[in-house]
Amino acid sequence: MTTETGTQTTGVRGTGSRPTRRGRASGVSAKTRTGLAAGVLLAPFFVLFGVAMVIPVGYALWLSLFTEKQSGLGFDGPRTVFHGLGNYADALGDQAFRDGFWVLLGYCAFYIPLMVGGALILSLLLDTALARARRFFQLALFLPHAIPGLIAALIWIYLYTPQLSPVVQAMEAGGLGFDFFSSEGTLPSVVNIALWEWLGYNVVIFYASLQAIDRSLLEAATVDGAGQWRLALSIKFPLIRASLGLVLLFTVIGSLQLFTEPLILSRGSGSAVTSTWTPNMYAYSAAFERNDYGLAAAASVLIALVAAALSFGVTRFSNRKEARA
Repeated sequence: MTTETGTQTTGVRGTGSRPTRRGRASGVSAKTRTGLAAGVLLAPFFVLFGVAMVIPVGYALWLSLFTEKQSGLGFDGPRTVFHGLGNYADALGDQAFRDGFWVLLGYCAFYIPLMVGGALILSLLLDTALARARRFFQLALFLPHAIPGLIAALIWIYLYTPQLSPVVQAMEAGGLGFDFFSSEGTLPSVVNIALWEWLGYNVVIFYASLQAIDRSLLEAATVDGAGQWRLALSIKFPLIRASLGLVLLFTVIGSLQLFTEPLILSRGSGSAVTSTWTPNMYAYSAAFERNDYGLAAAASVLIALVAAALSFGVTRFSNRKEARA
């Protein structure tokens, strides 16, 4: 009896252990299949990321370490030699490159508050508007963003030119003379073009976040007697704080990439914008006007480092604000 019971018990144990092993085996194979599927789906992204980002950045780093020098008396043509960190020292030692960052600082001081604050105010107004008016203003605000920056700059050059622009003529008729191409008017001119082009894009981000707010919260606050200003400041604004950090991050990065608008203003408009007005324009001038690709690569790397540092700072600031909230 004991032996049979023991045998039966052993058989039961043996039978019970087999499904466990099969389950483990099937679980491992399922995980393997999931990993392979994820790898196949993510492979195009990593290939495109490597081709479009990693390889160009690596090539720029490599190129920034070399320069071209004339050999002998210059009859043999230029030859590429290793320059180490010399290109970085040359870029940082150039007054034009340093002045470009001061221009960017002034640009950010005007552009970022106007962009973020204007987009936030307009999105709050859209959220409280009537349904028909809301759709019209959504299209009207976003339509300038659909126009390429090159075309936008050309349009505003026409509107800035005194002999052609009806806007300037109307301002002069009203006694408001202003030279948009002077050294004092260049920065506001560029800020105006960027605002006109990108304001609608940020309004869409804020408006989408406002539409995701639970309407029952707003209805409850309205029943309690909260007006539109109270709803905007006490309920809507705190709930879209994450979108505010995102828009601020995009705006800072976009400010450091300022290039198209001042480049167009510097070509044939009589503007005070020079070929090295911003750091990006300095890198462009070094590469395609002076053929100094090592210096241009070094300047580009320095701009990228500044952008990375500012992006990190804005992200940390936004995360701290979100954690406190």
